[in-house]
Amino acid sequence: AAAFGILGFAQPAFWLLGLAVEATVVPSLAFNPRFQRIVEARSLEASPEDVDQKRKALIQLLDTGAQQRLLAMAKKCHQVLDVYRSQQAEAYVIETNDHALKNLEWVYLKLLVAQHHLLSPTTDTEQTLEKKIEHLQADLKDGEENESLRQSKAATLNILEKRLTTMRKKQETLEEIESDLTRMDNQVDLILENATVQGKPQTFSTEIELASDLLGGSVFGDDQSAISDLDRTYAQHRGRPAGETN
Repeated sequence: AAAFGILGFAQPAFWLLGLAVEATVVPSLAFNPRFQRIVEARSLEASPEDVDQKRKALIQLLDTGAQQRLLAMAKKCHQVLDVYRSQQAEAYVIETNDHALKNLEWVYLKLLVAQHHLLSPTTDTEQTLEKKIEHLQADLKDGEENESLRQSKAATLNILEKRLTTMRKKQETLEEIESDLTRMDNQVDLILENATVQGKPQTFSTEIELASDLLGGSVFGDDQSAISDLDRTYAQHRGRPAGETN
């Protein structure tokens, strides 16, 4: 359409042709599934400043020991990249490994946030949660509320049930989180050691299967929304080929 606009200065008829093309193409794009997915993905992307702000807010939740642990992990990740740069690794190798290490640091931070919430004192006990659940179940069974209120109470009930499950297996979950953190520390140590002895710099994967279950979200408390937003951002970055930017 821009080309038709330029040509229109020489021949006004091209303006009309350009408008006709735009009127045909733009509506068709609006109903194109691939185009819609691209637009939706871009609209969900957080700005770098927003991502940084949310990460800092999560880090500030942690006690000094956890923050130092995260800092030590970040330093080792930077050391890995420094080794690759000193070996004059190809740009795509450095960028791919940088993305992999950033993802590892993000999972590490999530584990520390989950650990923080599990160790934080709470006003609720198993007994108080059980009473709240029983009360909501009775309300829903009566069926006197309108549909929107029922949906709200059902969602609250689901959250309370997850919290109760988490509370009952709190010690087990804490042990799993500590195991995952230790394993990730060792994984980065191994990556660093391999980087120093490899003849040719190579890409690596940092995908690991966690012993702890972070998918339920109940371990993140009030920070679940920020965690979900950042998860989407990192997932979008993992899905892009090396070298592609916004």
